[in-house]
Amino acid sequence: MEMLQKVLTPIRVGEVVLSNRMVMGAMHTRLETLDRPNERLAAFYAVRAKGEVGLILSGGFSPNPEGVMEEGGPLFNSPSQLEEHRVVTRAVHEANGKIILQILHAGRYAKVPECVAPSPGKARINTFSPREMSVEDIERTVSDFVRTAALAIEAGYDGVEIMGSEGYLLNEFTAERTNHRVDGYGGDCEGRIKFPLEVIRAVRECIGKRAILIYRISSIDLVEGGATGNEVAEFASKVEAAGADVINTGIGWHESAVPTIAATVPRAVWREAIRNVKSAVSIPVMASNRINTPQIAEELIASGVADLVSMARPLLADPDFAKKTRLGITDEINTCIACNQACLDRIFTERTATCLVNPRAGREIEFPDGRSTEPKRIAVVGGGPAGMSFAINAAERGHEITLYEADPELGGQLNLAKAVPGKAEFHEMLRYFRTRIDRLGVNVQLGVRASAEQIAAAAFDEVVVATGVRPRIPDLAGADHPKAVSYIDVLTRKVQIGQRVAIIGAGGIGFDVAEYLLGESRESLEATEFFRAWGVDPTNVKAGGLTALSEHTKAKRKVWMFQRKNEPLGKRLGKSTGWILKAKLRTAGVAMIPGAVYEAIDDSGLHYSVEGEKHLLEVDHVVLCAGQNSNRDLFERLTELGLSPLIIGGADVASELDALRAIEQATRLAVSL
Repeated sequence: MEMLQKVLTPIRVGEVVLSNRMVMGAMHTRLETLDRPNERLAAFYAVRAKGEVGLILSGGFSPNPEGVMEEGGPLFNSPSQLEEHRVVTRAVHEANGKIILQILHAGRYAKVPECVAPSPGKARINTFSPREMSVEDIERTVSDFVRTAALAIEAGYDGVEIMGSEGYLLNEFTAERTNHRVDGYGGDCEGRIKFPLEVIRAVRECIGKRAILIYRISSIDLVEGGATGNEVAEFASKVEAAGADVINTGIGWHESAVPTIAATVPRAVWREAIRNVKSAVSIPVMASNRINTPQIAEELIASGVADLVSMARPLLADPDFAKKTRLGITDEINTCIACNQACLDRIFTERTATCLVNPRAGREIEFPDGRSTEPKRIAVVGGGPAGMSFAINAAERGHEITLYEADPELGGQLNLAKAVPGKAEFHEMLRYFRTRIDRLGVNVQLGVRASAEQIAAAAFDEVVVATGVRPRIPDLAGADHPKAVSYIDVLTRKVQIGQRVAIIGAGGIGFDVAEYLLGESRESLEATEFFRAWGVDPTNVKAGGLTALSEHTKAKRKVWMFQRKNEPLGKRLGKSTGWILKAKLRTAGVAMIPGAVYEAIDDSGLHYSVEGEKHLLEVDHVVLCAGQNSNRDLFERLTELGLSPLIIGGADVASELDALRAIEQATRLAVSL
């Protein structure tokens, strides 16, 4: 058992003692848009309180209509809303937890026509142009923050967090980029921080000393015209003087061209920006962004970078994160892999958030707890994400599971994903699956290609087929030529790939293969490489913490990507991560050709045409990333033998190696038996 001391040590925050240093960070979930929203939110937070996290920060609630994230977004400005919030706070307190309400005014990021900002100027991520706030608007907004804070305390929250980071309204006032005012709320640093400080003082006076007051500061803006490190430190000291009990550190603006929380960002890479805030104050400072293991949290606290650690998505992935840390079973933590597929990508496309590795997240009321009253003997064939997820969830319900996997190791095509630069976190996903399967006593048969006859003879109560997919071979002359290779051959290094490579297919797999072919990258693992690649000055000497981009390392290969659809390549990649990958490939000189008609592969290379014009691309290899077909052979043979097998994952639906769908489908099936 691994015992971590610093992260488990209680800490006094104002007049409140927290049981440990782990905090569930605020995140948008959109659960309020579903049926039974109060029940869902209460269950969502209560499960994490039972998981022993020291403090929970709610999603952001606007203090007035012009500050909401979107039409119908979270707003808390009326006593008529008290009871719906009390449902949440009661559930958390009954689970021995503490919860803070975040007050967030979106400013020029608010996707509503009436949005406001310190100065005119539309954000590139919004279609609406903001109205410049008058002094009267500012004074009214201070009162609105106070009203929401008072309502929060009346509703039972243990305090409030004032959101002053990520490019929202208060952050817009602190930066020259968005604050061009010539009155007392603009100009030099002192003028630009006046409004946020007025909000803090007024809220502190309203809620008194017994409630916790947190201010989320932008520790590094990562945009042109942002604050310098010295300005951030000066502001932090005044935030403390204004009455904050804790400073939480935010990273970057939503319109920044630098990734901040995706898997391509190294773990805890923003430590120097956080340390800068810590050095300026005597109150506790909270670290955030790309902290997904208790070991990293421990190191940040032990090294003096921070006093508390905020982890939002890691508590989506595993609500028992803190409890498992206390029990010393950190190898059983279901680690956030920073994929963003089910959380941020869904939020940015107006859907509710959940988690790829934990489909229960946000759907807690849809999944029964406890063991089955009728345990069964179940065969699972296929040890990829669907098969492993089913095995774990069914075994937790008390079923006796035998898992057959033809390969010598579990993981299926997750073993391909972990080979791609920027996807090292898939090692953590595999570690969790394999650890839980072992601890639950699942009978794993590796290197066994189970036949239908063998399964039928064993007389299992249920048979679950999770045999995955096969690469689809396009109907193309020369698809069997030695120059034509599958993405599996590339990612498993079964073939020695040449220096000039064409990729047929520009879905997620095609982009992953392109990045893999460009050569080994340490960008997602080493801070210096990440900062160099994205033009970041971690000391934040210059405004916004940006510096000139360094010359990129020469790509290992010349790569061309093709797709049949006549639209920009990568259009369907993840909303929050696709732009990162496309930017990296463009920088590396990858050519992207839409509207291609593939004609042949031969000794000369790839023959294709665009708008009727024929071309020959002389390449060493053509990588086929043209989709997948379900591997249903076993399912069909079992059916022929008179069995009624269940089928999940890629074997059921072949679609871009969709681990999100496969894991959710497997989990729901397991708890339904």
